[in-house]
Amino acid sequence: MPADEFPIPETRYARMGDAQIAYQVWGDGPVDLVASRPLWAPIDLLWDEPRVAHTLERLGGFARNVWFDSRGTGSSSALAPEMFSGPEVWLDDLGAVMAAMGSEKAALLGLEDGGPGALLYAATFPERVSALILVNTHARYVRADDYLVGMPRELLERYVEAMRSTWATMPMLEFLAPSMVDDELWSRWWLRSQRLACTPEYASATWRTLTGTNVHHVLPMIQAPTLVLHRRGNRHVRVQHAQYLADHIPDATYRELDGDDHVFLAGDTDALVDEIEEFLTGVRPPVVSDRVLATVLFTDIVGSSERASELGDERWHRLLDAHNAVVRSQLERFRGREINTTGDGFVATFDSPARAIRCGIDTAAALRTLGLEIRVGLHTGEVELRGDDIGGIAVNTAARVQALANPREVLVSRTVVDLVAGSAIEFDDRGEHELKGVPGTWRLFAVRA
Repeated sequence: MPADEFPIPETRYARMGDAQIAYQVWGDGPVDLVASRPLWAPIDLLWDEPRVAHTLERLGGFARNVWFDSRGTGSSSALAPEMFSGPEVWLDDLGAVMAAMGSEKAALLGLEDGGPGALLYAATFPERVSALILVNTHARYVRADDYLVGMPRELLERYVEAMRSTWATMPMLEFLAPSMVDDELWSRWWLRSQRLACTPEYASATWRTLTGTNVHHVLPMIQAPTLVLHRRGNRHVRVQHAQYLADHIPDATYRELDGDDHVFLAGDTDALVDEIEEFLTGVRPPVVSDRVLATVLFTDIVGSSERASELGDERWHRLLDAHNAVVRSQLERFRGREINTTGDGFVATFDSPARAIRCGIDTAAALRTLGLEIRVGLHTGEVELRGDDIGGIAVNTAARVQALANPREVLVSRTVVDLVAGSAIEFDDRGEHELKGVPGTWRLFAVRA
């Protein structure tokens, strides 16, 4: 279809609780392609620039495309003042948009800063992801002992301030899309898009949240066929980040392309789309798997044996029934899945670590009205599905974390802390611990009520 005849899609809304998420659908093909993307440009401005429209049209030639504005940006609802786009928002927004368009399974296109969200979604919901394409992105941004390709932490605040001060200015364009500096039409469109996407303060705060969120530990859990694309001259996300992705995602395909642009919609986009089209149109059906990423919660009543002896069987069982009703009510409220009970405790899973933490806090508070105190332990990791039950080292880890919790305490692993950056949840460091039957030492943190 000629470019001037390509119909510009209408903007629709998907509901997420009381919020609304703006999205567009266009194109046709055997696969749905859902973009998890950064906040550079609102969807309502995408079609105003001819080169951008050409790229979108090409994507629509072989897939039904879905692009959306995450909450807090563009035409979507604002987030609460204390929240910025992070893991819980990524998972919920992606799920809400897929549900609204009636897509049960889709290929995810993780673009730039949207890549970590696509990675987390693919690991958490493998049954909903047919393929994963990662472009100019990363799983972690800040350097660590087990991630040497990242930015030194001491440079981060200066970098975030530079983002705030140069938002929607030519210096940022020169850094992120150097090949487009002399294209006056594209440059004007991009600067205007940044101004209308969000404020400089929101952009820098979101970037701080993103850099505090580390998903590199979920890479071995990705089950979808994966394509990693990266421009080798990218200065914002160095090519070593992409090489790390390809090395740690099972059977990933890696393609390194010429160019210095970080922005997907800048430069030689045809080269990127060529790789994406070839990968998707030749993809084989994914293998149904029994492994998913989940946050596992364990609870335990403090001093249950003593209370049972003190109250007697009849009164204790009545109290235990009341306890079970409270826990199940909180699990339903926070979208947890009850796996089983342990006599005086519960095992449950969540698709969001932040919701699991809030469930633990509110459950402990509700049970205090019954005169009961509980310990809560949480860990996020790969879980084996065994019918209605679960297994694997992540389950054992969560159980060991719970065993170390103090009365009235929600204790979590470092993995959980990394995944809830930007959620306004605060923690107290409880130091390094050995967990019985779990290799290595583990840094644990108590949720600050």
